[in-house]
Amino acid sequence: MYRLEQERPEDWWEVEALYDSCFAPGRQLLSSYRLRDDVPPVASLCRIARSEEGMIGGAIRYWPVLVGGVEALLLGPVAVHPTTQGEGLGASLIRDTLARAAEEGYARVLLVGDPPYYTRFGFERLDDVEMPPPTNPDRVLGIALIPGAWDGVAGEVTRDEARVMPQRG
Repeated sequence: MYRLEQERPEDWWEVEALYDSCFAPGRQLLSSYRLRDDVPPVASLCRIARSEEGMIGGAIRYWPVLVGGVEALLLGPVAVHPTTQGEGLGASLIRDTLARAAEEGYARVLLVGDPPYYTRFGFERLDDVEMPPPTNPDRVLGIALIPGAWDGVAGEVTRDEARVMPQRG
């Protein structure tokens, strides 16, 4: 049995290890990671699925981005430990955090992912949104948390420079 809870700072490395076990080596080289460089995730939307034994079986994070200068959330990564895949943890994390994002007043979410999986949550292809290359445009999906939130929103996805953390040193 798993319970959904807030990711805590002390969970960071265990979550990173989960992502490493679920994704191909070099995942940090993907273009979506350039949007996350030096930008903290939206802490209130970083959630984990923790077992009764205290192990993390799934995790999801969100990041602030701009689409043509308009604020949006970038969902990802979301991962479920290979031993718990197929139990609905990923779907629970997605539904939970989309509801939380709406409650917090966010208007729109985008991701790069598998359309057959994400369309069941209401995501649709964003034809006028350009993720940094190389990204397959067929995998750029979005959901409006407020009706019409994607209407007229188009252009390049960039990191929100106002949220970049200053370099130490």
